[in-house]
Amino acid sequence: LICILGMLFGYYQFTKVKGLKAHQAMLDVANIIYETCKTYLIQQGKLLFILFLFIAFCIAFYFGYLGKMPLGSVLLILAWTVIGIMGSYSVAWYGIRMNTLANSRTAFSSLESKPLKILNIALDAGMSIGVLLVSVELIMMLIILLWVPKELAGPSLIGFAIGESLGASALRIAGGIFTKIADIGSDLMKIVFGIKEDDPRNPGVIADCTGDNAGDSVGPTADGFETYGVTGVALVTFIVLAVQPALSATLIAWIFILRILMIITSVVAFYINRAFSQSRFGAKDDFDFEQPLTSLVWFTSILSIIATFVTSYLLLGPGSGVPQELEQLWLVLSAIISIGTLGAALIPEFTKIFTSPNSNHVAEVVKASREGGPSLNILSGMVAGNFSAFWIGMVFFALMFAAFYFSGFGLSDIMIYPSIFAFGLVAFGMLGMGPVTIAVDSYGPVTDNAQSIYELSLIEEVQDVDKEIESKFGFKPDFDKAKHYLEANDGAGNTFKATAKPVLIGTAVVGATTMIFSLILVIQNVLGVEPEQILNLLNPYTIFGFIAGGCIIYWFTGASTQAVTTGAYRAVEYIKRNIRLDENASQKASIENSKEVVKICTQYAQQGMFNIFIAIFSFTIAFACLA
Repeated sequence: LICILGMLFGYYQFTKVKGLKAHQAMLDVANIIYETCKTYLIQQGKLLFILFLFIAFCIAFYFGYLGKMPLGSVLLILAWTVIGIMGSYSVAWYGIRMNTLANSRTAFSSLESKPLKILNIALDAGMSIGVLLVSVELIMMLIILLWVPKELAGPSLIGFAIGESLGASALRIAGGIFTKIADIGSDLMKIVFGIKEDDPRNPGVIADCTGDNAGDSVGPTADGFETYGVTGVALVTFIVLAVQPALSATLIAWIFILRILMIITSVVAFYINRAFSQSRFGAKDDFDFEQPLTSLVWFTSILSIIATFVTSYLLLGPGSGVPQELEQLWLVLSAIISIGTLGAALIPEFTKIFTSPNSNHVAEVVKASREGGPSLNILSGMVAGNFSAFWIGMVFFALMFAAFYFSGFGLSDIMIYPSIFAFGLVAFGMLGMGPVTIAVDSYGPVTDNAQSIYELSLIEEVQDVDKEIESKFGFKPDFDKAKHYLEANDGAGNTFKATAKPVLIGTAVVGATTMIFSLILVIQNVLGVEPEQILNLLNPYTIFGFIAGGCIIYWFTGASTQAVTTGAYRAVEYIKRNIRLDENASQKASIENSKEVVKICTQYAQQGMFNIFIAIFSFTIAFACLA
């Protein structure tokens, strides 16, 4: 019921944003961006189908040939794999549609000189995506647990997780390559030809807007959907394999009740923050856009932690009727989950030190660029990037160490390898803020697009536009303030989409640790091999694995960067050949040329992704065969 209400909340926010009015010139540009995004996603769907054929063969071979499962059971597992892929793909579609509705409304509202309204539109869109994503994910997992036959529930969950991972990895990696190609194509041209950043005559600008959505909306949305599912599957699998059988059902129920409860806490925190922001900033004509976003993250974290302790006490605490072993552990389990929830609020704070327009590191990059040009710009950016990676890594270290410490207070009495379970609970706690994390991440592409739409619409050059807006929309536009608001809001959006990435990616890594160990326990049960024999530095294959895995990171970096450089070369070549800057040239964006640039970006993003997939797929199987 709560999941369905969450989906209805997402739809309500969708209709609320869609119902807002905007000038037709801005709506037309937003529609062009949406059409190019549609073209990109359709092409991505075709690529996903090809990649699925590889995965389907492996699943069928393992469960059908090696596992001797009947054909119907194998088909059911494959069906859930397809559902996992379609889940990631569908939420990506929804995110694109939501963002391309919000971007034009955000751009237009900037003319009204009500900065809080600008923020609320983008945030409404983000919450719609975040809450709907989590609700859909939970419904799918509950269907597997409640209605799939018991002997097939585990394999179906694994198939579902594989499908999610495939969809998310393809959309995340290809989206990242696409947006970097488009960034170079757009930004390089303004330097080469001495034109403004979002000049409509540059065919790369629309592709850049599409790339903002492909890289910062499609990828993270699908990634969030996958991370939420895979972490859940990892915990369920670990509980089934490592916890005393008499306690496993109670722990699984506790986890899912907490997950559902986090939807409520996120929505409640959203409305509390809305009221708080209104009282604090409603009457102001200027403020720091980062402040309401920061307070939303902290309200959600605090509410989620309180809800975790209260619910755990009611479900597992004294008088709850659960076995005595669990009654003694409700406080420990709540503390470990709360470590993750607190981490999801701390990580953005550490990220902002290096990415916020108000930070010293960003000021240092600007100063270095002004004095030393491109060379110092790159070097100072690398300095900030390396320091930020270190400190965020240390935050994850502290979170996992704290979880390890608390796991020593009785968890070993009910399970084996309690520290691994604690790591999974940290990831679970971070995902408790999933709707809000996705919301602040989606905020970025909306505000980025809004600034571009303002320029691309040529709204200031429309004849008698101020009188038209005053008569149709009831306010007098202020163009100077609008550009200031959009610039400031874009800075806040870039900061917070940067803060969401380490939360989502870090959660995926921590959750994957639990998932991998769960698979090792499966091997233990099937082959009778103790994990200590495998995960041991005295085992030469462990050393080989570290070396091979480390090498793959550099191959992946090279392959993805190569895809960007090759695609950017082709895009720049096309833009140089087709850009028209003479006096008689149209001042509006060329739809045909823009679509061609999007086509080039998509082509090379997909080629790069396919190359990476085949190589990683082959490396994994080849290295495994060495043992």
